Amino acid sequence: MSAPTLAPSGPRLKRNLGLWAIVGLGLGYMTPTVVFDTFGIVAEETNNVVPMAYLVALIVMLFTAISYGKISAAIPSAGSAYTYVKESIHPNLGFMVGWTSLIDYVLLPMVNALIIRNYLEQLFPAIWSGWWVIAYCILVTTVIYLTMRGTSNLNMLLLVFSIVVMVVFVVMVWTQLAGGSGDGTVASVKPFFHNGVEMGAVLAGATVVCFSFIGFDAVTMYAEEAKTPKIMPKAIMLTVLLGGAIFLIAGYFTQLRFPDYNEFNEASLSDSALTQIGEVVGGPVFQAVLTAAGFCATLASGLASHASVSRMLLVMGRNNVLPRRFFGHINPKTHTPTYNIILVGAICLFAMSFSLDLIASFINYGALIAFTFVNISVIAWFAVRQNRRHTPKDIFNYIVMPGIGMLLTGLLWVNLSMDALIGGLIWTVLGLAYLTYITKGFRQKVAGFDENQAVTGLIEQQTLTTKD
Repeated sequence: MSAPTLAPSGPRLKRNLGLWAIVGLGLGYMTPTVVFDTFGIVAEETNNVVPMAYLVALIVMLFTAISYGKISAAIPSAGSAYTYVKESIHPNLGFMVGWTSLIDYVLLPMVNALIIRNYLEQLFPAIWSGWWVIAYCILVTTVIYLTMRGTSNLNMLLLVFSIVVMVVFVVMVWTQLAGGSGDGTVASVKPFFHNGVEMGAVLAGATVVCFSFIGFDAVTMYAEEAKTPKIMPKAIMLTVLLGGAIFLIAGYFTQLRFPDYNEFNEASLSDSALTQIGEVVGGPVFQAVLTAAGFCATLASGLASHASVSRMLLVMGRNNVLPRRFFGHINPKTHTPTYNIILVGAICLFAMSFSLDLIASFINYGALIAFTFVNISVIAWFAVRQNRRHTPKDIFNYIVMPGIGMLLTGLLWVNLSMDALIGGLIWTVLGLAYLTYITKGFRQKVAGFDENQAVTGLIEQQTLTTKD
């Protein structure tokens, strides 16, 4: 096998993230405490079976996570669904999937800013909430601007604290249930099924909570910063399994403690129920502790999601899909895409004006489109391009499994809210118009990914990491 042709020299992302650093970024992205933030919204949607909604979403995500693991090992480049579809099917379709995915990647950092705003305006109602958004955006943007390794370390500290508080929450609720509070039992099927539960409502609830799982998909953005691309499939599966377990356990005990969504006030049913949950379970002191955990988890998610979308914009810039001079820039000193990081920080400032349920619905539109097409890309790459469709094993791995994942994500997609569909379709049409422009009426195709450059980049980055 001949040696790869050397790619042009220039600043690159630094390969310094190990398996657990990437899993930590993924779990941080998923924001474990978001189960409390959206609990009132999902409980009302599903008629009090929030854990069932998470279970359905987890099953869907597992099939899709398997597809992400397969395709990320075959195409070890940042860019996630955009890159996978572009390389396995067609660059123009990859652009459309990438453009559609941008709506969730760009808006998720804003969700974190929005949740932080909700926490702080409830604690300090006399202060204009916009100041909290501005302070948050400056803090997160500065940390990510300076260093990816520092971002990973801070993310891990925040994540560990929030999970420890969630464990304390479960222990407190267990004690209260044993004492007769809530449903008065720690073992019940009611959080998953009871009279009056409709499957359509559960699917609608699963569609709401699926945005909580986006972290497993986002870790693929760090493929070019992983110490070796071989760890990516394992990182993806660990992220979705650990995240799903956290959501299920926390959702189960919260549902037993709050068996009827009518217990929540209006704010908890439209924005975040976390502060009310904390107050009922442990009074003002634990309310402050749980809010602090939510703050830390949300900040960790803000760091991870902000870093991820800046890297997706980088890949699109490198390929001249977006203006390369701006979006393809990597700072030679910090080894980070600094222009993109600042741009995402500026977009987060819009968190001053929107509600959580509206932005979450837009995010789900882009996420489910991306999940569906990643499953399709596995079929296209392995079964079609590599002709691996003639043995029972290959048919199962590269057609049946991603086919099930595609159908399941499609099932959630058709249960999206009308607001999400309208907003998402408008965004998609704008992307189609832009694609028409840059391809001169589809007479050209978007530039492809150079595999030799990816291999060369890996070699060069391993050398840089060794020197560091």
